[in-house]
Amino acid sequence: MTKFTDGVLQYSELFGPTIQGEGPSLGRLAAFLRLAQCNLDCAWCDTSYTWDWSGANGVVYDPAVEVQEATVAAAFHRLAAMNAPLIVVTGGEPLLQQTTLTELCGELQAIGLDVEIETNGTIAPRQAFADVVTRFNVSPKLANSGIAWNRRLKGDPLEALQATGKASFKFVCHDESDLDEVEAIVRGANLRPRDVWVMPLGKSANQVSNGTTRLAGATIERGYNLTTRLHVLIWGAIRGV
Repeated sequence: MTKFTDGVLQYSELFGPTIQGEGPSLGRLAAFLRLAQCNLDCAWCDTSYTWDWSGANGVVYDPAVEVQEATVAAAFHRLAAMNAPLIVVTGGEPLLQQTTLTELCGELQAIGLDVEIETNGTIAPRQAFADVVTRFNVSPKLANSGIAWNRRLKGDPLEALQATGKASFKFVCHDESDLDEVEAIVRGANLRPRDVWVMPLGKSANQVSNGTTRLAGATIERGYNLTTRLHVLIWGAIRGV
């Protein structure tokens, strides 16, 4: 029987089974752990309730309401009970809690589950953490996030994530003009086009559908992959699905 430490995770949501709605694993049956706190503040963030305690994005969220705590053991048992082959850890920014996450992800992999980490790419993973992760879904932020480039683009962490051999890179784009910035980042970080995914910006089914149509041709021309946001197309902006 596994003996867990007394590590504690701060989280906003834990739910499933559902589907992974974005990126290389789009459509896979999954369970989600959405961690609290973030080191960025994207203007279009659709999970501001994990970090926005000041109303920067228009709504003041109360951390006493939005942030919960779970021991590694509690999180493990809840996720394992959902009988989903894929566990997605998102946020917020998960790598802010990677020390405790290392234990959780190791235990999940030990019972045969795949573990994906959604990260903004500004924090490098430690080797022990990378060893127990199946895939890093890295989402470097573009100028459309409203964040200064020196906060949102960090060369060393991007290199470290790429060096794991487990990273895909997902860029949130509004229209074709954003792809010029994507191209600059791809070239500057020496990313492989086959590891690059372009995703439309949107919080509603119409926005996602229209954005996918706008981006499709130019994405294919550049040799990148295209992902929709399947969960938004199905459920809209509903939380916890």
